[in-house]
Amino acid sequence: MDKEKIKKAVRDILEAVGEDPAREGLQGTPQRVANMYEEVLSGYKQDAEDVLNVIFEEEDHDEIILLKDIPLYSVCEHHLVPFVGKAHVAYLPEGKRITGLSKIARVVNMLARKLQVQERLTTSIADTIMRKLKPKGVLVVIEAEHLCMSMRGVNKPGIITTTSAVRGIFRSDERTRSEALSLIRQIRP
Repeated sequence: MDKEKIKKAVRDILEAVGEDPAREGLQGTPQRVANMYEEVLSGYKQDAEDVLNVIFEEEDHDEIILLKDIPLYSVCEHHLVPFVGKAHVAYLPEGKRITGLSKIARVVNMLARKLQVQERLTTSIADTIMRKLKPKGVLVVIEAEHLCMSMRGVNKPGIITTTSAVRGIFRSDERTRSEALSLIRQIRP
């Protein structure tokens, strides 16, 4: 990541909106923004499939594995503002091919750390898990609030966009899909 270019661009933006980049409160802003982009867009230097390298083949589990309410933070590629929400990821292992639970959450995090649209992110998570774990199926649901709608444009905070990606048995078997969706909707005591 070229942080010097980012710093220059931020100084240019500050000047373009009528600010003085030398003003006390803004002096460190170009550096802070460059550091922030390096962190929130770190997904470009990582391969999400590498995270799923730990596969336990001694366990024989043929039921749904679901991680729900995985915190999600990404940056909309259209307006360069965040969208924030949660991902729910279910998969049905094939034979003994399962991975550590934290690996699924890491895949979500890594893929979210790119300039993104929610639809592509949802698909990327499902496809990555399908390719690497080769499960019977994957279901991914993302619910997120987009600040490009909340603080600009239609100015409607609180609108939640929901996207899903359904693969394998979750697509072909209505009962399996319904079971996973009911587990996602299930309210904790």
